[in-house]
Order: sequence, then C-alpha cells, then structure tokens
Amino acid sequence: MAAAAELQGKYQKLAQEYSKLRAQNQVLKKGVVDEQANSASLKEQLKMKDQSLRKLQQEMDSLTFRNQQLAKRVELLQDELALSEARGKKNKKSAESSSQLSQEQKSVFSEDLQKKIEENERLHILFFEADEQHKHLEAELRTRLEVLETDAAQHQAVVDSLTRKYTDTIEKLQNDKAKLEIKSQTLEREAKDCRLRTEECQQQLKNLQAALGSRLEESLCIINEKVPFNDTRSNRYNALNVPLHNRRYQLKLRDLAGQALAFVQELVTALLNFHTYTEQKVQIFPIDSATDTISPLNQKFSQYLHENASYVRPLEEGMLHLFESITEDTVTVLETAVKLKAFSEHLASYLCFLRKILPYQLKSLEEECESSLCTAALRARNMELHRDMKRLTAAFEKLHTYVSLLALPSTKPEGLLRTNYNFVFTNIATSLHGFHDVLKDISKHYSQKATLEQDVPTATQKLITTNDCILSSVVALTNGVGKIASFFSNNLDHFTTSLSYGPKGGTEFISPLSAECMLQYKKKAVAYMKSLKKPCADSVPYEEALANRRVLLSSTESREGLAQQVQQSLEKIAKLEQEKEHWMLEAQLAKIKLEKENQKLKNSLSGHLTETIQERSVLPNVAEQKKETTEKSPREPIKSTSLAPDVESREDLIKNHYMARIAELTSHLQLADSKSVHFHAECRALAKRLSLAEKSKESLTEELKLASQNISRLQDELMTTKRSYEDQLSMMSDHLCSMNETLTKQREEIDTLKMTSKGNSKKNKNR
Repeated sequence: MAAAAELQGKYQKLAQEYSKLRAQNQVLKKGVVDEQANSASLKEQLKMKDQSLRKLQQEMDSLTFRNQQLAKRVELLQDELALSEARGKKNKKSAESSSQLSQEQKSVFSEDLQKKIEENERLHILFFEADEQHKHLEAELRTRLEVLETDAAQHQAVVDSLTRKYTDTIEKLQNDKAKLEIKSQTLEREAKDCRLRTEECQQQLKNLQAALGSRLEESLCIINEKVPFNDTRSNRYNALNVPLHNRRYQLKLRDLAGQALAFVQELVTALLNFHTYTEQKVQIFPIDSATDTISPLNQKFSQYLHENASYVRPLEEGMLHLFESITEDTVTVLETAVKLKAFSEHLASYLCFLRKILPYQLKSLEEECESSLCTAALRARNMELHRDMKRLTAAFEKLHTYVSLLALPSTKPEGLLRTNYNFVFTNIATSLHGFHDVLKDISKHYSQKATLEQDVPTATQKLITTNDCILSSVVALTNGVGKIASFFSNNLDHFTTSLSYGPKGGTEFISPLSAECMLQYKKKAVAYMKSLKKPCADSVPYEEALANRRVLLSSTESREGLAQQVQQSLEKIAKLEQEKEHWMLEAQLAKIKLEKENQKLKNSLSGHLTETIQERSVLPNVAEQKKETTEKSPREPIKSTSLAPDVESREDLIKNHYMARIAELTSHLQLADSKSVHFHAECRALAKRLSLAEKSKESLTEELKLASQNISRLQDELMTTKRSYEDQLSMMSDHLCSMNETLTKQREEIDTLKMTSKGNSKKNKNR
C-alpha cells in the first residue's frame, strides 16, 4: 500500500515536470522560430544593402571616370588658353578682332567648369556619406548577426537537452508503468487474500460478539446484585476515591522538583552575593567609610542590606521542603502540595524586604548622582539603574502574585478554579522571561557603570574589585533566572497535565480536606495490599522432615561431644591457671628472700655470699639485682673473687630448670590451643550448615512468593489478553474496511495511471 502510494506520488511529480517541460519546449520552439524569421529577414536586408552598395560603387566608378575626362578636358582647355595668349601677343591686332569671341568662349567654359566642379564636390560628399552609412550599417548587421547566431546556438542546445530529458522521462515513465502493472497484479492478489481473511475475521467477530454479549449480561446481573452503591456519580464521594497511581509522573515530577531546587539554590547564592557586595559598595562609594562618615541614608541602607540572609535563605528552605514532600508513593497535585504555601510566604517576605530597601536604593543612586565625582555619562547610567530597580521589584511582585495563586488550591480551593491552572502557569512562564529581560538590562547598565567608575580619579582598587564582584553576581543572577525561565517554559505542558489530575470518573478534588483523606485511604490500601501479598506458611513434606530429623540428631550428638571436649579443655585451663598462680607466688617468695640476702650481703661485706645464694630463687633477673647491689655499694668491693664461678653455675642451673618448666607449660598450652581451635572450627562448620539451611529456607519462601506472584500475574495477563484480543478483533474489522476502501481507491488510481500512460505513449509516438 505504502509502495503504491509512493509510486503514485512519484508518477504525479513526473507528470507535473513533464507538463512543465512541455510548456517550456513550446515556448522555446516559438522563440527559435521567431529568431529564425528575424535572421532570415536580416539576411534579406543584408542582400538588399549589398545590392545598393554595389550600385553606389558602380555610380562612383562612372563618376570618377567622368571626373577624369573633365579634368583632361580642363587641361586641354588650359593649354589652348595658353596657346591663345601666346598668339595674342604676336598678333594683337588679330586678337582684338577675335577678343570678343574668346571672352564669350571663356565665360562659357568657366561656367561649365564651375558647374562640373560643384557637381564633383557634391558627388564626393554623397559618396563619403554613403560609404560611412554602409560601414556603420554593416557593423551593426554583423554584431546583430553574431548575437542571433549565439542565441540560435543556445536555443539549439536547450532544445537538445530538453529532447534528451524528454526521452529519459519517457523511459522512466515506461519503466514505472511496467512496475505499476506488476504491483497492481500483486495488490489484486493481496486484495483476494484480504477478502478471505475478512470473511474469516467476520465469522470470528460474530462468535466473539455472541460470547461477549452473554458475558456482559452475566456481569450486569452481578453488578446489579452485588454493587448496592456507586460513589463515582457524586463528585464529593468520588473525590475520596484513590486515583490511579502513575509512578512515572511522580518520578518525573520529583526530578523536575530536584532541578528546580538546584536552580533556586543558584538564585539564592546569587541574591546573597548581590546584596552583600551592594552593601560593601555603599560603604566605599561615593564616600569611603574608612576615611570619612557616610550619609545617614547610606548607613540605613547598608543596615537593611546586612539583613538580606534572613529573607533570602528561607526561599531555599521552602523549596527544599517542597522537594521533600514530593515522593514516589504520594499523589502530588496542587490540592496536596501544602508546602507550596510556605514557599509563597517566604517569597512574600523577600518581596517585603525588596520593597523596604527600594526607596533607600533609589535615594542612594540619586545621592551618588549629586556628588561632585559623578560625570554626565555616569549620571545617565545611574538613572537607568534607577528605572531598572523599580522594574525588578515589579517583576518580583508579579511572580509572587502567580505563585500565591498556585498555593490557593491547597488552602482555599474556591480562590482558583481548575480551568485557570493553565492560565496561571503560562503567566508564570512569561513573568519569568520578563524577569530575565530586566536582569539582562541591569547587567548591561551596571557593566557600563563599572567601566565609568574606574575612570574616576578617586577610584581605589577596593572599589574596582567590589564592582567586579557585583557584576559577577548580577551575571550569575541573570544566568540563574534564564535557566529557571527556560526550564519552566520547556516543562509547561507537564505541569499543566500532571498537577491537575484527580480520581477516575471525576474532574477535581472538592477541597484540601478530601485530598488529605484520599492520601490516608491510599496508605491504608497500600498496607492492605502488602498484607495480602504475604504468603502463608506451607507444611514440610514427610521425606524432607525425616532427613531434617536425622541431620538434627547427628548435630545434637556432635554438639554433646563438643560440649564434653570444651568442658575438659576448660578444666585443663583452670588447672593451668592454678599452676600459674602457684608459680607466681613462689616467684614472689624467691624475690623476698633475694632482697633479704642482699641486705645481709650489705651488712656482712663478704664471706656469707655463697651460703645465702644456695636458696632457690625463681626470678630470671638475679644478675640485674646483683648489678643494683653493686651500684648501691660501690665503696664496699668484694674481697673473695673465687666464689663468682660457683654463683654463675648455680644461676645457670636455676635458669635451665625454669626454662624447661616454661617450655613444658607452653607445650601444654599449645595443645590446649590446638584443641580449642579444632573445636572452634567444628563450631564454625556447624554454624555454616545452620546458615545454609536458613538461606535455603529463605530461598524456598521467595520461590513460593514468586510462584504466587506469577500465578496472579498470569491471571491478569489472561484477562488482559482476552481484552486485547477483543480490541484487536474490532481493530481488525475497522482495518479491513479501511483496506477495502484503499484497494478500491488504488484500483481507480491504477486505471487512471494506465489511461494517462497510454495517452502519453500515443503522444510520444505521434511526436
């Protein structure tokens, strides 16, 4: 179908081009014929001129010949005159008698000669003029002939190209005709198949209509019997119904709210910077507060500007609360957007702040214009900023008006009708664009003002940096407002559609109270659906229970054995602890004895050292204590050095004894540690088995949940497939009707194309 339509469109385009080219060909043929006629007439004129030129040349030749004859005759006459004069001298007498005759002859000859000379001059003039006219006319005719020849060559080339193009188009049309004939045959076959299918579909449609009619009667009977009350008929009751939850709209709206929050944060930082740097500017220009006192007006203005954070920060907080109130589970419409009222109030407080500082700002600019440092150009820039600040406050007032209107449905629904939502949103978009234009003007005028203030002789580096900071904050503010305006205008359709939907069958929420009740009902419905989705605890099969019992018994036996082993290891550990305490006591006693012996050694100087060291001492730091005793009594040297080797040998024996004892105790301790590690590994293995059993239990429960969900999903899919099949049958019937209509139209078009192609072929043959 689409291919036939495309071919038909191509054929129509080719026919239109063919008709245009044919008309152009006729016009060009007429032009060529006219030019040929003009060239023929010009050739005839050229022949006539050549003939006249030849006649004139012949006349000229005859005139020149006649002129030469006359010149010869004049010469002869002059000779005769000279001879007559010579003769006259000789015979004056005879001349006197014949003088009268000669004078008469001279007068006659002179008159004749004068006439011939005048006639010769006239003929020369005529010949020269005729020659000039002939040359001029010949040049004109030659140029015109060249132009006509070039035009004829161009027309001939156009005619040749058109004939080639016509031949190509005729070949294309013939090929298209063959293709269309083939496609018409295929379309006829498809039409036959479609007729058979339509008959089958009509039969199926009849069967389905009968089945659906019976099911409709059953469902109507069930509805009449089981549904005593229809709450969708009343708007008040319908407003309490939970609307269809569109998760995609909620996620999209939350995303948009996040973007709006980011834009508002940028706007808040730009406003804070603008007000702060403006306060610094007031402190240093036109009078620097560090060197002189500024005016009371600027003092009050800077005091008010210092409070800007308390008015600007709440805007970000209000937008953040609004973003947090939009979640995936809620239904976000203007009736439920309660946090929008708080944002509107924060915007109103900031608007009051702007109204409060506006007169001081205007007076400050006027005072700056009155200072001696202000030039005429700077005064003009200040007056432009004077007007821009008024426009800025007016733009904020307009924006606040429409935002407060949007907050009305959540508090006073009668204040704004649902039909006016689109109007309010479009006006917010236009006011944002106007706000952006005002900020662009402020940025432009302030940049000019900053460049002029740099040229002031008293301009300091602090003033220049402050102006740069203010200009950067104004640029950031302009960019932020531009982003907000473009964002709002791009998503205007989404706001108007997503923030105004309600329950099914209704048009609106009656009041914010009904919207709040709807949200509570939604939460209850979600909790109820979650409780329904909890699967019931299934019983364990008998064989699996037996296998679990065997595992449980084996695990209990292994537990008892492990408990006994742990008890024995605990008893050994207790014995080792007792032995450790015993040896600690012995070490303390040996230390006390050693101290006593050291005291005796100090008192008796020498001799009794060998008897005192025979006692058993446990501590390994005997050598250190000896060093300490020697340090304590450096003035009492030991006189008998022969006892030192015996003392060292006894100390080595004691040390070896206690080292062996410590090694034995460490071996016992290592055995106890190894047994405890073994028991710990077994306990870990049992814990792993237990965790695996719990995980398998959880997986089985999840599989059961999935199976139940799949069953419910399959039931829903079965219902949806039935409905979709019914819809598809209706669509197929409509489609078949439309296909029959299109087939009839295509047949008519094919017949017309055949007729037109036959006519074109006949015309081409005739050509």
